[in-house]
Amino acid sequence: MATIFTKISRGEIPSYKVAESEEFYAFLDINPLAEGHTLVIPKNTEADYIFNLDAGTYAGLWEFAARVARAIKAAIPCKRVGVAVLGMEVPHTHIHLVPLQTEGDMDFRKEKLHLDADRFAAVAASISKEFNNL
Repeated sequence: MATIFTKISRGEIPSYKVAESEEFYAFLDINPLAEGHTLVIPKNTEADYIFNLDAGTYAGLWEFAARVARAIKAAIPCKRVGVAVLGMEVPHTHIHLVPLQTEGDMDFRKEKLHLDADRFAAVAASISKEFNNL
């Protein structure tokens, strides 16, 4: 059975897409720590653990995530884009990219933002535009 992230990357479940290639997909986290909090996933494998990815997919995922992070930094006012790989909630390798003002912004225990659909769409479009300009 396909994971929720596989279904998102196939378009079976709606998402706020930020970027996509043949192998990777980036979309906004619907329970974000900050505006622009993005998840980056491999599309062609449902490996549950990032260190179980084959070498090519592993390297490609990080290369794609770096490009997405540069787009986030260009679109969202922030000091840095933080990176986390937790993978505890969804059994599909994913990288969290979170715009940061302080280190405390990366605390996954804090209350998540509540954004409306229009704001999610605007943020996704802004990051996507920057991604396409890189």
